[in-house]
Amino acid sequence: MRKKIIVGLAGLALLTLPISAHVLLPGEASAESSESYRQLNLFGDVFERVRADYVREVTDQELIEAAINGMLTSLDPHSSFLNKKNYTDMKVQTRGQFGGLGIQVTMENGYVKVISPIDDTPAFRAGVKAGDVVTHIDTTSVLGLTLSEAVEKMRGPVNTNIALTIRRIGEEQPLDISITRAIIKVQSVKYRTEGNAAYIRITSFSEQTEKGLKKGLEALSEELGDKMTGVVLDLRSNPGGLLDQAVLVSDAFLDQGEIVSTRDKDNKNVQRFTARDGDLTNGMPVVVLINGGSASASEIVAGALQDHQRAIVLGTKSFGKGSVQTIIPLSAGTAMRLTTSLYYTPSGRSIQQLGITPDINVPQAKVELLEARRARSEASLRNAIKNGNGEKATKGESKPGTEAKPGTTATTDAAGEEKPQDYQLTRALDLLQGIALYNKSAAE
Repeated sequence: MRKKIIVGLAGLALLTLPISAHVLLPGEASAESSESYRQLNLFGDVFERVRADYVREVTDQELIEAAINGMLTSLDPHSSFLNKKNYTDMKVQTRGQFGGLGIQVTMENGYVKVISPIDDTPAFRAGVKAGDVVTHIDTTSVLGLTLSEAVEKMRGPVNTNIALTIRRIGEEQPLDISITRAIIKVQSVKYRTEGNAAYIRITSFSEQTEKGLKKGLEALSEELGDKMTGVVLDLRSNPGGLLDQAVLVSDAFLDQGEIVSTRDKDNKNVQRFTARDGDLTNGMPVVVLINGGSASASEIVAGALQDHQRAIVLGTKSFGKGSVQTIIPLSAGTAMRLTTSLYYTPSGRSIQQLGITPDINVPQAKVELLEARRARSEASLRNAIKNGNGEKATKGESKPGTEAKPGTTATTDAAGEEKPQDYQLTRALDLLQGIALYNKSAAE
């Protein structure tokens, strides 16, 4: 039997480790093993008493699966038992298509906490946000449920509705959100030009991520050519995924050096992942965007590029999931997800619970224009001296229809419709433009 390493809240990695076992010889049993046998006898006594006296009929499978899951979930928020259905669903998720709402969740203080909604999914469109706490599912309280049980309640047939009651930071009253379940098709990588910058967003780390990144970089490099000022790598609200894909994405921007290492509880089994020669961007400036919804594999990428000073990390502190889960297949098509190690950035940082602190802290904000629509200037003054080069100046007045409304940050898209301005992205683009201007000045 072999076990597979994952990082993030869902996903299989391509790395496998052998399981070793020690068989006790006759007379080798220790006092510790004897105590274990006594505890197992206690479990057997409880099991038999429940079967005999519980108020309703419960199958042996239900009792044993619940006992195993209870043991695992008591360890940490990410260890759990996967029955046949859940194990199959998890493997489907890593291929980029699955059914549900489109949120990545964890358990906190007995409630379901949203790490992040996935772009362009029912939950995303319904307004679910990173940090939201789900207290009720279809009016049923989440308290007392395990994470697996809560996730199972949120799943259901496609095109059926589910009502979530949510507590949100900054909101006094709970929010009731209705969501229609759908087949979730996750497009791992999206890309476009932003001025002269290449903008690449990674929504999750699935099997298609590295290919999507390479395709995006090639297409944008060809489109922008020599005008390209750099790359914005957007990892905001990216909950993680496959470890090997996080390594490959980091490697795309590095020529050499360690990307990440994993260490077990005794630091005996240390596994290191290093970059291969070949930076796909040829050393162009890179800005990585992160926020509180950036977890696990996203933090591996941000931490690696930050430690190697290959990118400037901008945004707000990341989620802080620095643990690695191993999927261990069991009998009858089941498996267990067990936290087996922590991962460390190239400088040796364990960011478990701490997260990645950005180089430039930029909370998402709404910017208001304080200037008047009709600004005064030297050109607007009576009898102002003409420009020495003979160039004409405007009178400091905006053309009709071009003035911005005070207090708004909206821009218009290609269709002429207003869309909210992304303040963090704007700051990242300004930073790339500034680096490009500085490099140009230094070269002259």
